[in-house]
Amino acid sequence: MKNVEMSIEGNILTIKVDLSKDFGPSASGKTIIIASSEGNQSIPGKEEAKIGLNVYKKK
Repeated sequence: MKNVEMSIEGNILTIKVDLSKDFGPSASGKTIIIASSEGNQSIPGKEEAKIGLNVYKKK
């Protein structure tokens, strides 16, 4: 994952993303990637649950 931190307290998933970072243009070149799970990922400690996350801004 790029620029994504996850933590679980009880049944609450918290996701942290630093909005000041960027990882360059997306494959299409239309947006700038800020954070990504890079596809669907299992949530640590809750393997039956998955997450797919993309955070981006317009170019």
